[in-house]
Amino acid sequence: MLRNASSIDGYAILASDGRIGTVSDFLFDDESWLVRWLVVDTGNWLSGRKVLLPTTVLGHLDVPGREFSVRLTRQQVEDSPDIDTERPVSRQLETNVYDYYGWAPYWGGGLYMGGGYMGSYGAAGAMARPRSPDSDSADHIADARREDEDPHLRSINAVTGYHIRASDGEIGHVEDFLIEEADWSIHYLVVDTKNWWPAKKVLISPLLARRIDWNANLVDLDVDRESVKDSPEYDAAVTVDRAYERRFHDYYGNVRPGGGT
Repeated sequence: MLRNASSIDGYAILASDGRIGTVSDFLFDDESWLVRWLVVDTGNWLSGRKVLLPTTVLGHLDVPGREFSVRLTRQQVEDSPDIDTERPVSRQLETNVYDYYGWAPYWGGGLYMGGGYMGSYGAAGAMARPRSPDSDSADHIADARREDEDPHLRSINAVTGYHIRASDGEIGHVEDFLIEEADWSIHYLVVDTKNWWPAKKVLISPLLARRIDWNANLVDLDVDRESVKDSPEYDAAVTVDRAYERRFHDYYGNVRPGGGT
């Protein structure tokens, strides 16, 4: 089921022996568009310390109770590696966390997994597009290498509000993300276009994103403004079901939803 990232923000995290804290952010990989980490604010328990939890440790999602269970103890979380939320997450830190919990790291594939693409080829037989070589500025990548940072990890909180630019001009800004709870793939960016044409929100598949410009706070698309304007309107009060996804992907003509054909 697809869920808004904003609706999950603030969920309580429950270990096997008590509460850990609340979800305060998500870190996603802008190559695969998978959420890799939950950032958890431990509040008064660990004096406001924040910890990273891989999505693989998440158990039951209790929507009415607004909480997750995790297959960990409070002591395991307390003893986990410290993170500095004011700095980008380094690959070394990710390695330390994975080593600590005894999980295999996710890196190595790098292909889009949400919205119907698995492995190298999509459901319609089209190869997933390689990322543009200018997907990050040269300075940013150079800085990332110097700091051992993973340049493809993005904060959902940080990217929310980024401007969206079609091939022929800006069309709005990122308002939210729709995440598939089964595999934590980002299926859509929710885009508010009110600064261009009023009272309309649309969904944009990550497959239509050519790059995220970290320095300019901008997401560039491979489609023009008119194509976005004429796309199916998004209503937050209506569940994005398989029928909606088929209309959306048939309109853009490049992918099929959720592995369908």
